[in-house]
Amino acid sequence: MNKLKNNLLIQVIIAIILGIVIGNFIPESIGRIFLTFNDLFSELLNFLIPLIIVGLIVPSIGRLGQTAGKLLLTTVLIAYGSTIFAGMLGYTSAMTIFPSLLENQTGQISLAENAKELKPYFTIEFPPFFDVMPALVFSFLFGIGLSKLKNSTFEKFADDFESIITFLIQAVIIPLLPLFIFGIFLNMTYSGQVMVILNVFLKIIGVIFILHVVLLLIQFIIAGTIAKKNPITLLKNMLPAYFTALGTQSSAATIPVTLAQTKKNGVDEEIANFSVPLCATIHLSGSMIKIVMCCLALMLIQGMPIDFMQFLGFILMLGVAMVAAPGVPGGAIMAAIGIIASMLGFSPENQALMIALYIAMDSFGTAGNVTGDGAIAVVLNRFFGKK
Repeated sequence: MNKLKNNLLIQVIIAIILGIVIGNFIPESIGRIFLTFNDLFSELLNFLIPLIIVGLIVPSIGRLGQTAGKLLLTTVLIAYGSTIFAGMLGYTSAMTIFPSLLENQTGQISLAENAKELKPYFTIEFPPFFDVMPALVFSFLFGIGLSKLKNSTFEKFADDFESIITFLIQAVIIPLLPLFIFGIFLNMTYSGQVMVILNVFLKIIGVIFILHVVLLLIQFIIAGTIAKKNPITLLKNMLPAYFTALGTQSSAATIPVTLAQTKKNGVDEEIANFSVPLCATIHLSGSMIKIVMCCLALMLIQGMPIDFMQFLGFILMLGVAMVAAPGVPGGAIMAAIGIIASMLGFSPENQALMIALYIAMDSFGTAGNVTGDGAIAVVLNRFFGKK
C-alpha cells in the first residue's frame, strides 16, 4: 500500500484505466460530480500557478546569484544551452515525425468543445492575484535583487514561501492529480474521444524515449570530444545514475549516485561536488524534450496552429521556468504548466493531458536529466579541473 501511495506513476495509470472503464457505463448524474471536482481543481491550479512560479523561482535565482565566479556562470550557461538544444531537437523531430505518425488523428478532436458534454453541477471562480507573465517578470527581478542582499528579511520570507509552495505541491496538488486525470479520461470516454488519445500516447512515448537516447549520445560525444575521452565509456560509467533515476523519479534523490559516477569519469572532486547538485536543479534537457513534443502532439491532433517563432519563445521561457522545478516527481511539469497555458493557450483539459503524458514518462525523462549532468561535469573539468 505504501508503494502505491508514494508512486505517482502507478496512481496515474490506475486513474486512466478506471476512467476508461467506468466512463463506458457511468450515469450522467454521477459523471457530473467528477466534472464538478475537475472544474474546482482547475480553478485551484490556475490560482496557484503564479504563486508557484514566484515561490520557486525567486529563491532559486537568489541562491544562484550568491555564488559568484566563472565556474557558476559557465555551468549555468552550459546547462541552459543544453536544455534549449534539447527543446529545439524535440521541436524539429516532432515536426518531422508526428505529422505522418499521427496522420489519422490529426485535427480529429477538439477537447475544449467536446469536454462540455459532461458538465459540472456548479462552478466557483477564484481568479489568481496576477497572471503568469507578471509572475515571471516579478520573480526574475526580485530574484536578481535578492542575490545582492545578504541575510535579508526578504531572503527568509522567500525561503519560507518556497517551503509553503513545495508543501502545497506535495500535499495538495500531487495527491489530487490522479483524481483530476481520472475525471478527464472519464469525460473523454463518455464523449467517445479516449481511443484517439490513447493511440497518440502510445505512439509518442516510444518516439520520445528513442530521442532521449539520441540526446544522451550527442551530449557525451560533445563532452568526450572536448575532454579528449571515449564518449561511450563516459556514458557507460553514468548508467548507474540513469537506472537509479528511473526508480526514484527525482534528480535530487539521485545526486549521491550521480556524484559517484561523475567522479568515476575522472572529474575532480571539487568540480563534481559543485556541478552535480547545481545541474540537478537547472539542467532539465530530458524534461524539455518531453514537454515540447507532448505539446506539439496535442496541438497537432486538435488542429491548433503551430508557429515556429511562438514555439521558440516558449522553449526559451520554459528553459528558465523549469529551473524552479522542485525535487519531487512531476515537479518540472508543475513549474511549466503556467507557461504552457499562457503562451500556447492550453485549456484545463489539455493541461491535464500534458500532466498525464509527462508523468507517464517521468522516469526516463529524469534519468536523461541526471545522466546529462555527468556530461556537463566532464566539460567543466576540462576547463576548471586540476591540470
